[in-house]
Amino acid sequence: MKIHLLPTSLLLAAGLLAGCSESARLPAGADTGPRPTLVEPVKRLVPTAHVAQARPWQPGEAPVPAPGLQVTALATGLEHPRWLHVLPNGDVLVAETNAPPRPQEGGGIRGWVMRKLMLKAGSVGTSANRITLLRDADGDGRAEVQEVFLKDLNSPFGMALIGDRFYVANTDAVWAYPYAAGQTQITAAGHKVTDLPAGPRNHHWTKSLIASPDGRKLYATVGSNSNAAENGIEAEEGRAAIWEIDVATGSKRLFATGLRNPNGMAWLPAPEGAAPVLWTVANERDELGSDLVPDYLTSVRDGGFYGWPYSWYGSHVDSRVKPQRPDLVARALVPDYALGAHVAALGLVSAAGSAVPARLPGAPGAGVFIGMHGSWNRQPFAGYKVVFVPFAQGVPQGLPIDVLTGFLSAAGDARGRPVGVAIDGRGALLVADDVGNTVWRVAPAPR
Repeated sequence: MKIHLLPTSLLLAAGLLAGCSESARLPAGADTGPRPTLVEPVKRLVPTAHVAQARPWQPGEAPVPAPGLQVTALATGLEHPRWLHVLPNGDVLVAETNAPPRPQEGGGIRGWVMRKLMLKAGSVGTSANRITLLRDADGDGRAEVQEVFLKDLNSPFGMALIGDRFYVANTDAVWAYPYAAGQTQITAAGHKVTDLPAGPRNHHWTKSLIASPDGRKLYATVGSNSNAAENGIEAEEGRAAIWEIDVATGSKRLFATGLRNPNGMAWLPAPEGAAPVLWTVANERDELGSDLVPDYLTSVRDGGFYGWPYSWYGSHVDSRVKPQRPDLVARALVPDYALGAHVAALGLVSAAGSAVPARLPGAPGAGVFIGMHGSWNRQPFAGYKVVFVPFAQGVPQGLPIDVLTGFLSAAGDARGRPVGVAIDGRGALLVADDVGNTVWRVAPAPR
């Protein structure tokens, strides 16, 4: 009798679609905090695939705020809202966006499987390519004005305002537009400030943006073009990095490297009156098991290298990457704070000026809010919530505190997935929910 063996690629596809998985071995919370527990990698032919089915909120449903807080919908009916920016007059800008066409991304059986998984997770669709303005003039927590602020963009994400110039990080370039306080739409032509790494693969397409405190520089995040350099290190030129851009000239330089997929950024005060420090959240690599590698929050050093792709969490070598670079591994920085494996931390904002932390048990006023988009490469699920990380003396302390949960139903469906976070003009926390097509507003509940 002849036995017909299936090709490895078909076995991989069948395993991924069937949800084959190993499970986390660490106790809850062990992979978080300033000193996380790190285990040995799990190497499997079929990586863990555990994807929450996207089933948006039904009427009357909402995420669950921590005790002492309340949540309302600032705006609904949006189209994949991913990122937020609050203007000085209190207007809220929302990037309605999705991945651009990427003809070289996701080829072969593996790519086909990953597209199926991302479709299940609500991460596939045509980009609206616009920024929408929300205005809550009467302060009731709901926007009466919802108007297209800027359109015909190219998978926009990060936003920044410096004086009378509004900056947008498209997937392939930073653009500048004239802006006057109070205007509800921009119709004037913009100009390109500088290009950003993109191309036909553009694996991590989101580009975040933040201005320096003095307004002279912009900082842009660019994620890697792969999971662990499997497309060759040449495909990673200028990626897995934060770029510093001179606003006046458009010239740029690499500020920090080895960050697999940095997204949200925030300026936080340093102790003893030192200059503010840039912080970011980054998504680490997949397919090393449910307990690895923790996504993280870290301060960003000028010229710092954070390991990717050659090592993770400092000097832990990733043996999948060839050829190795022990010289780079030797100087890889250890992140400041682990957020947990595969939580997909994306949004980051300083809690300065927010009344929300005062209602959280044991939370000091200083800290950051982080939007965790949620896992696909972990059993059980991780992320799918917004947390507060307390700071003391300029560094994160203790464990994350849940602020907004309930994005996963009891059946394991994703009613929503939090992405960008921001603080509005009244000190409430705003959360962009790209599966629920909503911007949520979290504020102290009446006592």
